[in-house]
Amino acid sequence: MPTKKVTMLVNAKDVIGHINPEIYGHFSEHLGRCIYDGIYVGEDSGIPNINGIRKDIIDAFRNIKVPVLRWPGGCFADEYHWKDGIGPASQRKEIVNTNWGGVTEDNSFGTHEFMKLCSLVGCEPYINANVGSGTVQEMSEWVEYMTSGASSPMTKLREANGQKEPWKVKYLGVGNENWGCGGNMRPEKYVDEYRRFQSYCKNHSGNSLYKIACGPNASDYEWMETLMKNLNPWLVNGIDLHYYTIYDWAKKGHATEFDEEAYYRTLGSANYLDTLLTRHTEIMDRYDPDNKIGLVVGEWGCWYDVEPGTNPGFLYQQNTMRDAVVAGMELNTFNRHSKRVVMANLAQAVNVLQSLILTEGEKMLKTPTYHVFDLYKGHQGGEAVYCYADKLNSYEEVPLISSSASVKDGKMTITLTNTSISDEAGVEMDIAGFTFSKASARILTDEVHAYNDFDNPERVGIKDMAVKAEGSRITLELPACAVVCISLEA
Repeated sequence: MPTKKVTMLVNAKDVIGHINPEIYGHFSEHLGRCIYDGIYVGEDSGIPNINGIRKDIIDAFRNIKVPVLRWPGGCFADEYHWKDGIGPASQRKEIVNTNWGGVTEDNSFGTHEFMKLCSLVGCEPYINANVGSGTVQEMSEWVEYMTSGASSPMTKLREANGQKEPWKVKYLGVGNENWGCGGNMRPEKYVDEYRRFQSYCKNHSGNSLYKIACGPNASDYEWMETLMKNLNPWLVNGIDLHYYTIYDWAKKGHATEFDEEAYYRTLGSANYLDTLLTRHTEIMDRYDPDNKIGLVVGEWGCWYDVEPGTNPGFLYQQNTMRDAVVAGMELNTFNRHSKRVVMANLAQAVNVLQSLILTEGEKMLKTPTYHVFDLYKGHQGGEAVYCYADKLNSYEEVPLISSSASVKDGKMTITLTNTSISDEAGVEMDIAGFTFSKASARILTDEVHAYNDFDNPERVGIKDMAVKAEGSRITLELPACAVVCISLEA
């Protein structure tokens, strides 16, 4: 394969933002087999579990240091009534999941089960509450139920259901996609609804809510402008942007069977995220120059046609090296925009869209996307620093090399993706402002269509990679279709 020469510069003295761990967050919705037959199998299952939650998934989440988990939706959130999901499981109300497949939801996984999951994983819960079909009182009482230590009907109800002490809940989403499945509202209507609902979500017993408003769908700059014009940091802490990597909404294409054009068009859609974040940040900067309101990317990832033979409402798809390259590109983009971006949640954690994990009965496998999060976890909590790569393109506007770098606790983490389907990259990288004594690297690479399945669950995985260090220079040969993490220790 041809080799393209790439020069890079990383300057540790030029700090561009702080990488909140929550940028590496995830999303779990009552959709398809994400919760049931995915995360939650019930206490009576023969699959090893803790309080009904799969132990292998807990361990996998802990390994990549999942920092935050969003629940219960998604579109499901704005039809979810939390009191249906508390109390004895046998007495919980059954409903129809009208958004996703028209299947019966038995509500056996509710508030207590979700908070247990977060406790076992060691992550922050992100509760997305119902504005579209809910009431102010319902949302207010849910916050009180979860976080208040005072004596009240809600706290007594929580105690009767087995949880004496209040939980800590930092992140509260006030509605979801209210421009669409959450009520088809105009931005002016949503702003008024947000202001009303958030007013009654109180900080109880030392708990401090980080309130997140429903932000725009992709390039709806009018929605962002309206929110920023009518809200301020006393009313809102974060605004939730959604963006899916889809190059053709009419025909999303197959997850594993695609040609070179579809590959690069998908990467072009991923690269457009940088433009979106830049333009939304420009709007936010005009109204909030002190950067007090965070940009949350509440849903992101690749969306293809469902796997043939599966329920079209379950959004189940395979996950190839193409998805790994997209994940590497988009996580690098979030890192570079970390001055404004405070959280991002991949859609979704298990068995849905660009998932980390696939399950089949007692079997569980980690997708190529999971391994990217494993490679990138060293960025969490680091200071993002200047990272430049030659502006070569692999195809039209798709950069050959996507990159980001951070420094934390005497260690520099540099992540790169080679987006080319065929060209290797000979990388020469100068490191400024950081003296290191040890350099190592790990890589994820394979043929672009490669994926893990239950017959071959470890085909695509992380391997060690050789890097050459001389003084302040790093050199490496980066294969086509690859994601790499370089670690430098002071």
